[in-house]
This record gives sequence, structure tokens and C-alpha cells, in this order.
Amino acid sequence: MTDLTPQFNARGEGALPGHLGLVFTLVSAAEVRAELAVKPHTMAPNGFLHAGSIVTLADTACGYGCVANLPKEANGFTTIELKSNHLGTALQGTIECVARPAHVGRTTQVWDAVVTHRETGKTIALFRCTQMVLYPKAAG
Repeated sequence: MTDLTPQFNARGEGALPGHLGLVFTLVSAAEVRAELAVKPHTMAPNGFLHAGSIVTLADTACGYGCVANLPKEANGFTTIELKSNHLGTALQGTIECVARPAHVGRTTQVWDAVVTHRETGKTIALFRCTQMVLYPKAAG
């Protein structure tokens, strides 16, 4: 299993993952692990962890896993569906995401992700993400 983690942490710098503070601890074709420290900029105005922060963590983890599995002739991907079930929140500490592929095909990939609160072990959210694999257009 090839660990692609360093290149993906660098990939997020200057973009939303870097801005939020996402840290990837493992990126491979079989599994992606990431974490996000709960900070004031990850919170909603109501004082709870913003759902968008959680979605960004899970969507990025699934996306990086998709990239790690792209066919050689593909030139990218786009998320075509993201389903999230939010089961709880966190007010402090760190949330962690583990994403694993449910389907890796030539034209689509489906990834499942679970976000938990590190300090309590509580499940914060469940995700399913479907990506469409993109290929260069034929000349003509």
C-alpha cells in the first residue's frame, strides 16, 4: 500500500482544506484518514461545529481517495452526489474521518466516510460520496 499522504497535505495548501486546517494522516487507494481541530473558524454562529466543516472534511477525504484510484488515462473527477447524516456535534477537540471505497470503477467511484470525535469516540456523521471519473475529450 503506497502512502500518498505528504503530497495530499501539500495539495490542500492555499485552498479550502488548508484554510480550514484539514490534516491528512493517511492517503492510500484503500483508505484515507484525516482530522480537523475544532477551532472558532470551524464553528457556526450558533456555537456548534458547522456542518460545512464536517462535510468539507469528509468530501475532501473521499475526493483524495478517488484521486489515489484514478485510472491512468483519467484527468480528474467531480463529485456528483454527497449524502450526509449528522448524528452529533463537537464543541472542542478534534474530529477524525476515515474514508474507504465501496466501489472503484472506470466511470464512477463510491466512497463511504465516518466522522468521529477523537476525545469521546462518538460518531459525528456518516457520508456516502459518488464521484464521476473524467477523461480528456477526444479531438475532433
